[in-house]
Amino acid sequence: MSTLVLQVVIKQWDKGQRTAEHVAQRAKNPDQYPIDFPPAFYVFDKQCVIDQHGDDLLGDRVSYSLADDEKVKFDRFQVCLNSKLLEYIDKADSDKESETIGSLDNNWIQCKYDWRYSVYEGGFYYWLYEEVCLNVICIDTFDENVFLKTKPAVVFTR
Repeated sequence: MSTLVLQVVIKQWDKGQRTAEHVAQRAKNPDQYPIDFPPAFYVFDKQCVIDQHGDDLLGDRVSYSLADDEKVKFDRFQVCLNSKLLEYIDKADSDKESETIGSLDNNWIQCKYDWRYSVYEGGFYYWLYEEVCLNVICIDTFDENVFLKTKPAVVFTR
């Protein structure tokens, strides 16, 4: 039985941290890590490993669910556990069909996108910016260094 491995790396910043110096500092942070338990953990009867790194200023930034159709849904993505296909779901256009990115069958895929949120805190609104990097693979034999040993088969950006 294959294990779906999801590694999420989040970099968050506010409007005051958009200088060239801040951008360079964020660029130094890795977007791939070894998988250590904890903080990584199993979900869905050990069918999936979740490994989250980086910032999560709002708390519980990324949610995960397993639908009846055997699709694991997380943030803007879904993976069918049967076909091992990764799909992108465009939250900005709910009428649009999901977009197939590629097969995760012993191939890992890296997905990146930028986003921003309006946050109300301490009586003020501000923008919270983020870069999300998702590393994902379906593997038969677990390897904690799976994202460090090879380059991704696909790099998907939005």
